[in-house]
Amino acid sequence: MNRITAVTKLHFVNLWTIIWVPAIILGAILVLNIAIWWIVLSAIDTAEGRANAQEGFGYSGSTFYIFVHMMVVAVQAFNLTFPFALGYGVTRRDFYLGSSLAFVLLSLGWGGLVTLLAYIEQLTNGWGVGGRMFSAVYFGDGQWWQQFFLFTAAFAFFFFVGAGVATLYVRWKANGLVGFFLLLAVAIVGVIALIVRTDGWGVVGEWFATNGAYGVAAWSLLPAAVAAIAGYFVLQRATPKN
Repeated sequence: MNRITAVTKLHFVNLWTIIWVPAIILGAILVLNIAIWWIVLSAIDTAEGRANAQEGFGYSGSTFYIFVHMMVVAVQAFNLTFPFALGYGVTRRDFYLGSSLAFVLLSLGWGGLVTLLAYIEQLTNGWGVGGRMFSAVYFGDGQWWQQFFLFTAAFAFFFFVGAGVATLYVRWKANGLVGFFLLLAVAIVGVIALIVRTDGWGVVGEWFATNGAYGVAAWSLLPAAVAAIAGYFVLQRATPKN
């Protein structure tokens, strides 16, 4: 357990990558969004027009940046930290379990922060201009604990999917990534073809409507778990070249 926690601490050595840089960029995105929302509202003369504009503000996708950034963090954790850790005698098993613990802690921390920002956004009526960045329609309108679960699950999904893809590169380098993305593209095209052939878009839409944002977040934990388990076994035979 000491070796696992040591690996976890290793991922928190450079707080700029996992906390400060994404927080600064997220804050800059928020400021720019507020400025854009204010400019849009100031150019509209009627109350009905402002209401329509504020309804459109609810479809902002700005928050998705932070999830993609954490996927990049997971990729870098394996591509850069794995060879370093092995050089100090850390086993592959301990490295993966310690990294997974770090990803869980980061998911909880960032999930809590985004939930707090969503609460502040609702409390201030969209930062005073009716904007919705952290409480966009994609995230539902449930209780704080439901939003916390949604954000934490989303972070866990991007962390572990990123880690799973990174293990493919660590073991098989570019050939592994090319093969994986080719198979992924074939699978996606096959699923779309099946839906089109069976006229199943209505069923897909009904599934999303029935499960809602929090149900979809719960289902996202399944591919995250598959990626985590697959990444564990792939890394057991990985040999870093650098």
